Order: sequence, then C-alpha cells, then structure tokens
Amino acid sequence: MADKLKLHNAMWPGLVGKASQGGDEPDIDLDTMLELTAGARAGDNRFDGVDLFLFHPHFDPDADDGAINQLGDKIAAKDLNVGSLVAPVWDGTVGGPAMGTELERSNFIRAVKVACRIGGKLREHGVRKYGLIRIDSASGVSDWAADPKGNSKKIADTFREAGKIAADHGEVLAAEGEVCWGGMHSWKDMLDLLEAVDMPGTVGFQADLAHTYLYLLGVNAAEHAVLSPDHSDEEFWPAYESMTEKLRPWTYDFHVAQNDGTVKGSGDHDKTGKHCPADDPAGRLDITRCSTYWLKDHASRGMKHICWDGCMFPNEMLTDQQTWNTILAAMVDVRDNA
Repeated sequence: MADKLKLHNAMWPGLVGKASQGGDEPDIDLDTMLELTAGARAGDNRFDGVDLFLFHPHFDPDADDGAINQLGDKIAAKDLNVGSLVAPVWDGTVGGPAMGTELERSNFIRAVKVACRIGGKLREHGVRKYGLIRIDSASGVSDWAADPKGNSKKIADTFREAGKIAADHGEVLAAEGEVCWGGMHSWKDMLDLLEAVDMPGTVGFQADLAHTYLYLLGVNAAEHAVLSPDHSDEEFWPAYESMTEKLRPWTYDFHVAQNDGTVKGSGDHDKTGKHCPADDPAGRLDITRCSTYWLKDHASRGMKHICWDGCMFPNEMLTDQQTWNTILAAMVDVRDNA
C-alpha cells in the first residue's frame, strides 16, 4: 500500500499581495507562519511540512550554507519537513520574464539555479526529503499576446534550459498554471507549452484548484472557455474531467484551494484566481472530489505531498489559528480520499 500523501502548508500567503509587494497590509514573517502551521490540529492530524518562497523577507536567496542550515534547523524544530520551493523567477526578485531579453532570461535561469542550490542543501540537511521547484513564465498576458507564437517559443526554450539545470541537480520543475501568467493562462496554452518543452518527468505542471477552475471559465482566454460562469453541476463535471485528463499526466505538484469564480489582485500581484477559505459558503468547488481528478495515480508521477494555497487572505484571517485548523481538516479529507 502506497504511503499516504504528506500535508503541507504554503508560507507565501504571508507575503503575496502584502506590503513588500505593494499591498496595504504588513507582511507576515516566516516564524509566525511556521508557528501557525505547527499549531494547527484536525483531530489527531497536523501538518507534515511547509512549502517555501525563496525570497525576502522570508529568506535571502543568496544565503550561505550556514543560513540554509539554520533555516532547516528552525523548520525541523517545529517537527515539520520542507517540500516544494518557489524559485524567485520574477523581475524585481532574482529572475526576469522567461520570454524577455537575453539578460532577463538569463536572470530567470539564475533564479532556478538559486532554488536548486538551496533545495539541495536542505536535502543534505535532512529536512527536505521530497518536493520540487515551482516556476512560472514571469510574463504578463498582454505582453505575451503581442506575439503569441514567438513568445511561447521563448518561454519553452527558457523552460527547457531550466529543466536541464534542474535535472543536473536531481530536481523537477513544475509550472503553476495561473490565468495571470502569459503563455500559461489557459488550459490549452499550458498544455501546448508543456508539449513544446517536451521534458516529461523533468518539467511539468503544478495544478491549483482555484486557478484551474478559472481555466474552465476562460478568464484571460475566452477562446478556450469550456464553461459559462453560470454553469450547472451537470455541465461542470464532464468539463472538469476533460481538462484534468489532458493536464494530469504532466501534474507533478498540487495545491488544494477554494475559489468563488472571481479574480482578485493585491499590490503588485496581478489579478488571478481568488483563493477562498476552505469553508467559504461562496466557494464553488467540491474540494475533495475535484482533488481526486488531479490525484488519480499520483504516486506514478512521484507525488509525495500536497499543499494548501490561500493567497491574499486578510491578515486577520491568516493569523487566526482556527483558519488553519479548518484548512487542515479539508486537507485530511483530500488525502484520505486520494
């Protein structure tokens, strides 16, 4: 019998759309996010680990080995593991657009190298036993639309080069499908990009329940919509199955989330799928059932953990321990039905 999927919490909701990214609310530091994660309980269940964003103010991407080991010690002291790592691929962090200038694309590659190095050190430490490196195109949809064919080719070339670096480090890359990232902003464009990169097992897809729901609605890509916003359940499930059948073979990482069918943006983060609380009455997704479509045969794709993503929740909600207890309970249900 395969081992049960490990349950992880994302640390970047303490930063996405917050003060360091142009938002109105203060950042939530890594120590606080770790404390809330370690303190969450759903019956006898707790989170097994965390997924990390490798940039300030949570972590210095150019940290030396000693600082990386200190990070590992801090997380291990909470009886948590480290799983997937978000490479700082965006302009203003380490990286730049994957379809940008030669310099911007070289910065993108450097960001992947940085993530691979830190990931390797955390493996050596012992706190990281599984997980991959998350990327995206770091490119806007409107910029991509100026030359869809040419820009998609540039992104594919950049991802392919990044994939070679990841493979050299024993890592796997997963591109998060999100309607705000050019060349990845619809299910069809995402699939075309993965096929163009053509590195199965090394460069794949990271599915997020909130973001992939907007794929079905054609947000930012009306030509690829397969559902109307007022769809029925009878229309939803066949469409959902069709989308997941196409993208699941490429899916190496998975985010549990809820969505109400709208977009939301805060600070410098472009408008994207609105993450809702796990028990939000406006949530449109049956979290557990939707997850089964993505997690079918997950072990054959090397998946050992799943992660909750709840970006752009207000700080009052993020710092309430009950929020994480409720989320953990939803995660347990997903795990037990995978």
